[in-house]
Amino acid sequence: MSWFRWDGEDLLLDCHLQPKASKDEFAGLHGGRLKIRLTAPPLEGKANAHLLAFIGKAFGVAKSQVHLESGELNRQKRVRIQAPRQLPPLPGLTARSP
Repeated sequence: MSWFRWDGEDLLLDCHLQPKASKDEFAGLHGGRLKIRLTAPPLEGKANAHLLAFIGKAFGVAKSQVHLESGELNRQKRVRIQAPRQLPPLPGLTARSP
């Protein structure tokens, strides 16, 4: 199974989050999920809010177009991006087929 899938115009990502990293970055794959390192700590929802902003910027959408679908209290998360405008260079990520 892939770490991403298209749902109409939306893109769903299965992620593995590493909070309190030295910098914000996509870090390849980890256990079949996209590994994302974030500088934010995993306290009081700070890492989740930072994740949504980071993904929004990377995919060219407003933070309000990025939603956490599952994994609020886990490192394993599923994120929905509404109609991404751009795709960052990530392993295996392809545009939606017409």
